[in-house]
Amino acid sequence: MEIFYTGDIDGKVCRLGEEESGHCVKVLRHKAGDNICIIDGSGCMYECRISSCSPKAVEAEIVCRHENWGGHPYRLHMAVAPTKNADRYEWFAEKACEVGLDSITPVIGQHSERKVFKATRISKILVSASKQSLKGYVPQVNEPVSVKDFISRYGTSDNSRHGIYDTVDYEAPISERATNDTHSAEPLRLIAYCFEDEAHPRTSIRQALKNYKGNEYIILIGPEGDFSKEEAALAISLGFIPVHLGASRLRTETAALTAVEAVYLHNMD
Repeated sequence: MEIFYTGDIDGKVCRLGEEESGHCVKVLRHKAGDNICIIDGSGCMYECRISSCSPKAVEAEIVCRHENWGGHPYRLHMAVAPTKNADRYEWFAEKACEVGLDSITPVIGQHSERKVFKATRISKILVSASKQSLKGYVPQVNEPVSVKDFISRYGTSDNSRHGIYDTVDYEAPISERATNDTHSAEPLRLIAYCFEDEAHPRTSIRQALKNYKGNEYIILIGPEGDFSKEEAALAISLGFIPVHLGASRLRTETAALTAVEAVYLHNMD
């Protein structure tokens, strides 16, 4: 199935950009009258018939529209520190898109080795990954922010909205720590780090997901040097739940993809 992408849709006509048009005409040898499929990056897939076939500007008439095409039944925002090797972050973004997520925010922490991030290449990779995995939605890539700024923006200071984790008994077994979430509209905020904190023991991401009854997730994954204790304390004070991803020590990009897959598998049950 050949999938093209465009953000230029006007009424009943889709117009491909120069790069997509060249691939359509020069590589795949499409011509006027051929049927093609186009995604808009916002969740829709259009079955179209080519009406104008130029290597620089293909126009296609919309025959049928499919909303939420290839979508997933949740919203996932991954805040992940840029890796020292940029290729590893691109690998994470590509694979996470194939599995299912909605947005990525690069976060710069106190222990980050890489403090500069350019979203242009990542955005192109996400378009390609969306087409390859048959999804109408292309994840959004936000501008990089500091870990503290992200936590302050997406956390909550209202303790009554922390849901199932307001009354966690950290002395009880993990399986008994939470009751049902009565605030399902609130996103589940998770922060994964490697160190132990007696005041705030980490639970497994699997248990955290199991105890949550909503469908919106915000997950923080730190840099190679991990989050600082100051960053973790701020996150916890603003409603983020400390979690671990198992016994193995994972690279940043592996940890991030593991979290994406955990959310995906949890919601596929």
